[in-house]
Amino acid sequence: MSMTTDGRRARGDATRQKVARYAADQATLHGLDSVSVGQLATATGVSKSGILTVFENREAIQLAAIAEARRVFVAEVVAPVWTVEAGAPRLRALVESWAAYVRRHVFPGGCFLVTTSAEYGAQQGGVADAVRALKREWLEVLASDAALAGGDGRKAAFALDAFLAAGSVRHALFEDDAELELAVSCAFDVIDALG
Repeated sequence: MSMTTDGRRARGDATRQKVARYAADQATLHGLDSVSVGQLATATGVSKSGILTVFENREAIQLAAIAEARRVFVAEVVAPVWTVEAGAPRLRALVESWAAYVRRHVFPGGCFLVTTSAEYGAQQGGVADAVRALKREWLEVLASDAALAGGDGRKAAFALDAFLAAGSVRHALFEDDAELELAVSCAFDVIDALG
């Protein structure tokens, strides 16, 4: 492989990540369905043809945005606390890490999982399936540690996710950290009741 080909591939990868990240950010503000090639070109400075060189269509951009949001979520929320003792200690750490991620406005419209789950809850297709897969993955992480803590994993994951989702929505809606702290407190009550 030549250096020219390697350079094109590196530029394509950089373009792909830049566009996917901007699309993920915008999804939290306006929804994944609002993503368009023209809007992305204007916002990122990448030409429309440059975007269409690395993405074959709008759905490919939406799927890349979901994959990028997953990468960011794992890096920001899960990875920093994954070495904490499994069960209740890690659940508490995950809740705290999640709250810090929302508080830092890693995505401008709040938690990507929350905003896209609401948007795609009743839809079908590849993008909706990818959103569902991402949400299920998060619920499985919560359920696994809840079960290790001695509780009904599925029920605890439901409650934790419900409180955190409400906290994200209310934090964005009211621009008030107290709403986020209330969600964390409610989540901790769920964790404390396990076992």
